[in-house]
Amino acid sequence: MAHRFPITVFYEDTDMAGIVYYANYLRYIERARSTIVEEMGVDQNAMRANGVVFAITRVEADYIGAARLGDRLDVVTTHQAASPVRWIFDQEVRRGDDLIFRAHVVAVCMTTAGKPTRLPAEIRAMIGK
Repeated sequence: MAHRFPITVFYEDTDMAGIVYYANYLRYIERARSTIVEEMGVDQNAMRANGVVFAITRVEADYIGAARLGDRLDVVTTHQAASPVRWIFDQEVRRGDDLIFRAHVVAVCMTTAGKPTRLPAEIRAMIGK
């Protein structure tokens, strides 16, 4: 099932030409992933207090179109557990039916000491690993 996260392009998101600065798409998709985790009921502060965090290990990004000041966009995300440690996200940024940006993102669960660890049980139960 796809998750939708709305974004409005503000002046601060754009370059001098009024086009969204390329790195801001990574911010948009991060916000969408963080919202998914929050909506799943996962408290990332509590996870960190217990010594467990998420880290992004891979991003493949395609810039297909341009978003501009004032555009209303949607980040559309599908996700799955690829292993007990890895969480895979496919994300698109769309303006209506127009695809602007897409990314394949790999997140891993790790200890605050940097060692891989299993995704929390509540996440595994919700996403199927």
